Amino acid sequence: MKCFVIAMDKEAEPLFNAMKIERDIIYCGKRLITGELYGERIGAVICGVGKVNAACGTQIALDELGANVIINAGVAGGLNRSVKTGEIYAVSAAVQYDFDLTQLNRTKIGTLDGFEENYLPLAGGNYPLKKLATGDRFNDSENDYKLLTEVLNADIRDMEGGAIAQVCINSGVPCYAFKIISDVAGNGSTTEQYIKNLSVCFKTFSLELKNIIGAVRG
Repeated sequence: MKCFVIAMDKEAEPLFNAMKIERDIIYCGKRLITGELYGERIGAVICGVGKVNAACGTQIALDELGANVIINAGVAGGLNRSVKTGEIYAVSAAVQYDFDLTQLNRTKIGTLDGFEENYLPLAGGNYPLKKLATGDRFNDSENDYKLLTEVLNADIRDMEGGAIAQVCINSGVPCYAFKIISDVAGNGSTTEQYIKNLSVCFKTFSLELKNIIGAVRG
């Protein structure tokens, strides 16, 4: 079963509107939904915001729903002019920029314990490919911006994708991520942009949902 892992109910609304929902329960504090979408059996877990929630939600999707493909979809912040507000992108690789064992292991920032590279590969998709940085913070920090753009060369940032990718790699399950840009660094307050552009992002998700399913193999 293909299974979406999405942080918030409001991000998942376009998916729910398109699905024929057959089961909707709370399991271990997470909302689990199963049903039919475009003739396919589909699952979804609303995991909550942040990396721990994302990892827990992904593991639940694998164990409880029997997912053999994970799809992370939602909004994200843009870090450079290669992305545009309201547009959708596929993630080629993700790094957890707030994970740092540099002092201990002399590894690059974001390199997880037991891994050799800081960026984790994802399955990609039929949209322009971008590199994702994931961390447990939403801010306009200049220091974070320099780290993300000058050190990690990331294109977009979020709070879940890198953790979802990690669980999928450890489980040997393909992971796809599709991100719709709600704000772009350098265009003013990310919070104000995020609030202003959410409705545009949700419309994009609705319009692209069938293409997303078509791009995912499994």
